[in-house]
Amino acid sequence: MGLRLFNTLSRQEEQFTPITPGEVKLYTCGPTVYDVAHIGNFRTFVFEDLLRRYLAFRGFEITHVMNITDVDDKTIRDSMAEGTSLGDFTSAYKQAFFEDLKTLNIVPAHHYPAATEYIQPMINMIQKLMDKGFAYQGDEGDVFFNIGQYPEYGRLTRINPDQMRPGERVSSDEYEKEGIRDFALWKAWKPEDGEVQWSSPWGKGRPGWHIECSAMSTTLLGNHFDIHCGGVDNMFPHHENEIAQSECTTGEPFVNYWMHAEFLLVDGRKMSKSLGNFYTLRQLVTDGYRPDAIRWMLMTTHYRQKLNFSVERLDDAIKAIERLRGFQARLEEWKSGTIGEADLGARAIMQFTEAMDQDLNISGGLAAVFELVREGNRLLDNGEMSHQMAGGVLEALNQINSVLGILDMSVENAAGLVDETTIQDLIEARKNARQALDFTRADALRAQLENLGIELIDTPAGTRWKRRNS
Repeated sequence: MGLRLFNTLSRQEEQFTPITPGEVKLYTCGPTVYDVAHIGNFRTFVFEDLLRRYLAFRGFEITHVMNITDVDDKTIRDSMAEGTSLGDFTSAYKQAFFEDLKTLNIVPAHHYPAATEYIQPMINMIQKLMDKGFAYQGDEGDVFFNIGQYPEYGRLTRINPDQMRPGERVSSDEYEKEGIRDFALWKAWKPEDGEVQWSSPWGKGRPGWHIECSAMSTTLLGNHFDIHCGGVDNMFPHHENEIAQSECTTGEPFVNYWMHAEFLLVDGRKMSKSLGNFYTLRQLVTDGYRPDAIRWMLMTTHYRQKLNFSVERLDDAIKAIERLRGFQARLEEWKSGTIGEADLGARAIMQFTEAMDQDLNISGGLAAVFELVREGNRLLDNGEMSHQMAGGVLEALNQINSVLGILDMSVENAAGLVDETTIQDLIEARKNARQALDFTRADALRAQLENLGIELIDTPAGTRWKRRNS
């Protein structure tokens, strides 16, 4: 049947047919760099990585664009609060984001356009909307999109046209569905914007959030491309507005397939700092949780189901990963230099593909993987697997891992994220536990350091340490 994907636009699974045979143009909404990304963000980014990897597994040539939102209401607000320039404020969070992508073994996009680098394409797009009668300038200098001029507004999120209030305006970048009204394309400069401003035909100001993605995606991928991804929280107003302004500018369809990842919950509740259940990737890694286990948990619940994240479940993730690693190691030891007799591996590849072809059915895909592990271990235990078969099965496992991105991760990925003060604090806590004869806690602290990629060397003069990848 081939690859089928659930299209939010049609609310059904559809056969995936790229615009250009064999090529896929993919746009994924990236971070707003006003803070370190949290695990809810990474739930979406890991889903998008799984999609990207699986498209490559199926033989497609991919062009992937992920934007960086470095100018919007939040980045300006927080940089002003810190008394820091917008560029200096966002650069640190950009760097942190790229480090976190590496930690989770997420394949880099081909392009990471930053909004501040695409101001002129945004101005050009807004001018075209003005010329065509889809936009107008308000009394205070802001430029708004006129949703009353676009009858198809609301088809992504199934908004009732009767709820729309053309002529009423909202300038905030983010708002609830109750705010279905004309939205800002360009925001006139206000004192609270500080030095953040650009010249435009409508006076000095800055772009609205929604026009940013339309300008960046169409500049890099063309007016009409294959897949646009994001979290369900991006559907309204962001993606709905993207469709409206893009199609009204170009007169062409914007995107063929829209895909959205569901929310992440923590222990069954919405993640919130006030509830004390808010996690960043860096915090989890610093606390001793392995990046491969975090990736596994974020990936192995189907992207259209809510993911209930629990730190306790990370232990189950490690068990699953170590089962795969153990099987991989046995195959490495047993195989010869020749790959052949690959029926067992070929069957696993076929079953994995059949499952994943159904809208990235990761549960079915993993069932095929662990059936391969079970049967492979049985053959190895009974001496029924030849060296050549082991080579074929190992090759199949490695092909599947090109999608999962797990077996090529290592705990060393975490080491660079842990500062020396944290390491010394853990070593001191272990020392105190040993002096108190609490060896269970001492062993647990040593294991936590090992999970962070830190190797301890106990000497008569005290404990020394080094990063395992140094």
